[in-house]
Amino acid sequence: MKNFVYLIMATVVFSSCESYVDIDKAPNQLLIADAYKQDATATSAVLNIYSDDVTTYSLANFTYLGGVESDEMLYTQATTPAITEFAQAAVSITNANLVNYLWSYPYSIIAKANVAINGLTASTTLTTTIKSQLLGESKFFRAFTYFNLVNYFGAVPLALTGDPLKDGYLPRASADSVWAQIISDLKDAENLLPAAYTGTLRTRVNKYAASALLARAYLYTKDYANAEAEASKVIGATDISYTLSDVSTAFLNTSNETIFQIAPTTSWSSFPFMGTYYITYGQFVLSPSLTASFETGDKRKTSWTRDSVITKYKMAGGEYNVVLRLAEQYLIRAEARAQLNTNLTGAQTDLDSVRARAGLPATTAATQTTLLTAVAQERKVELFGEYSHRWFDLKRTNEANTVIGTLKPTTWKSTAVLAPIPSAERIKNAALTQNDGYPK
Repeated sequence: MKNFVYLIMATVVFSSCESYVDIDKAPNQLLIADAYKQDATATSAVLNIYSDDVTTYSLANFTYLGGVESDEMLYTQATTPAITEFAQAAVSITNANLVNYLWSYPYSIIAKANVAINGLTASTTLTTTIKSQLLGESKFFRAFTYFNLVNYFGAVPLALTGDPLKDGYLPRASADSVWAQIISDLKDAENLLPAAYTGTLRTRVNKYAASALLARAYLYTKDYANAEAEASKVIGATDISYTLSDVSTAFLNTSNETIFQIAPTTSWSSFPFMGTYYITYGQFVLSPSLTASFETGDKRKTSWTRDSVITKYKMAGGEYNVVLRLAEQYLIRAEARAQLNTNLTGAQTDLDSVRARAGLPATTAATQTTLLTAVAQERKVELFGEYSHRWFDLKRTNEANTVIGTLKPTTWKSTAVLAPIPSAERIKNAALTQNDGYPK
């Protein structure tokens, strides 16, 4: 975001010399005001959020950095200090991965989403349906990015204006305020987006993608009634076919389990946490505790792992980067129903849907307490290697201190449940405060 600030400052300087030098824009560039006048250019601007390197790099790092910080993965090579700090759950305020991938890249995505939201809202020349879809997509990405930020850092600056001079120097907003914005954006996206996908491979978000992420947000904020309701919208959708795929085909780009996926730039998944260079060559592997947690006969262990290597993606082509899928919605609804304690049979049914696909018998859990334990276990073996699910689960259920403290007793501090605000950002923005447990 600060780069945008410097750009604006440079623009002001040059504009003051306008009487001496008149510099036109490059012939292959559009002014922001012009980009949202036509359907094609507005669509191109929003699609850039999907395809931008900062989007894929940020998502990849949100996964394996959270994986090694929790009890999910091991970093075996230990050649990069910035990753080793995460593996030790002792992240420094100068950590390069922290500032680049977990902070700067996400705020770059948010800046693009904000510019798009402003341009689309102001436009009076776009086709109504196109404008609605693009606005919904932009709000989805802003919400998704803030979801990751608030889970890693807690309170963060809530940049919404698209003006780098305003957004670049904001203080941290409370976590509650960030969650409220996430939910507001996703409710808007749900109403703005069509049910039908654009194209056949579910690579652009639809209303059910917004519902799926909204169900997750409600679960994390303990609004269990709404979490159940939103997950039910996806599970019970009649206009889109969402079904649990066989574990061997769940991550193919044609899978009916997929709710939203991002097309990679290569012929297979480009995310380094599943199936590509880093996993293939053993830099990140499943922890012994997670490997041992699979039940006998679980197809996920045989299909999605090999000698502790994560093989959810097979590097065989025909695989995109799956962001949202149906199995999580069953587990969200099962947990919400168990928490509400009014439909334990329904929670069992949802849990058994995921277990049956994995080749496992029906759950024996029948009480609220045992069902919540069973759901936590199922999330652990179903969602591993995907977007810090395990790390976020340990934090939201207040188990991180016990689990990680036992696993990493010499380096763990209870304050490590929140990452530090990068020192480089605090130097640029004096309004940023630091999380507890880190140098002020």
